[in-house]
Amino acid sequence: MHENEVSIPGDERFFVRKGPFSLQQLAKAASAEIYISGKSCGHEGGDHSAVVITGVAPLQVAGQSEISFLDNRRYLSLLKSTKAGVVIVAPAFVDQVPESCVALVTEHPYLAWANVAALYFPFSPPNPGIHPTAIIAESAHIGSGVEIGPYVVIEDNVKVGDGCFVGSHTLIAKGVSIGKNCHIASHVSISHAIMGCGVRLYPGVRIGQDGFGFAVSPNGFVSVPQIGRVIIEDGVEIGANTTIDRGSVQDTVIGAGSRIDNLVQIGHNVKMGKCCIVVSQAGISGSTELEDFVTIAAQAGLIGHIKIGKKARIGAQCGVMSDVEAGSDVIGSPAMPFREFFRNVAALRKLAKKPTN
Repeated sequence: MHENEVSIPGDERFFVRKGPFSLQQLAKAASAEIYISGKSCGHEGGDHSAVVITGVAPLQVAGQSEISFLDNRRYLSLLKSTKAGVVIVAPAFVDQVPESCVALVTEHPYLAWANVAALYFPFSPPNPGIHPTAIIAESAHIGSGVEIGPYVVIEDNVKVGDGCFVGSHTLIAKGVSIGKNCHIASHVSISHAIMGCGVRLYPGVRIGQDGFGFAVSPNGFVSVPQIGRVIIEDGVEIGANTTIDRGSVQDTVIGAGSRIDNLVQIGHNVKMGKCCIVVSQAGISGSTELEDFVTIAAQAGLIGHIKIGKKARIGAQCGVMSDVEAGSDVIGSPAMPFREFFRNVAALRKLAKKPTN
């Protein structure tokens, strides 16, 4: 950053800003109750009903015309000194809000913040049209209101649903079906895939390439044809430079609402349930099954042909070599329950401190 350049939330060179919004509009978006000087005013705002807020900002830099939030006790000192006009907080922190601030009180401050921030910075809708450099097969079906960027290639019998955005230099291979209102960023490749509605693919995502499958012969390796597909259900987001292999004979499935970070590898025949989270640099080997609401932290590695139960959590850099029961928290390599892992660490530290003869 240039020494004279100030950090600006929502820099208008890069983001389209909406607003201002009234206190009532913000309270509605946040599903929050309005508090003034520590007392509830319901959802109307009383004497402050005419207040309008122009933007969002962190606690430490927000001004009187901006809204901020607190979701972590560690930043209480910033709340006490903030100059923000409105702050979203949990009920436990209402009495810490300065007299100059209006509080929006909710049990889920971060969710409220997400909804409020989306008022000011909504996803940009597509600007319908096809760039003259795009190459689109005659048999492709392009829905209404679709934006297709420069140098996009769309092959035979592709279906792109209404309201989609397809970024520059993206390849959509023959037969792929894409649902409505999907956002496909630049330099993405998609093959052998069926995508639902509202899917977001970030730059460099690779969907549907051959899985890592081969047989061993006396003379070397023989590649096994990978004849499955990739099924991506509604509302999935897939981060930059993530790769998802198509199935070998079954389908690779990414469950509805799941969030996959940047630089993740998902092997052939993997089946993810709904609303799973996979964090950056994690790898999931072939034919592994994740039930609903599983979380896999950064750099974890999962061997193939195992099952991870519903709401299980896999810790960072974890090596998972067997099934994990529903609701379990595991860490380490090989993976083990959190408490067992930290008992082992404590025991090793004690051994290390013992004097040697």
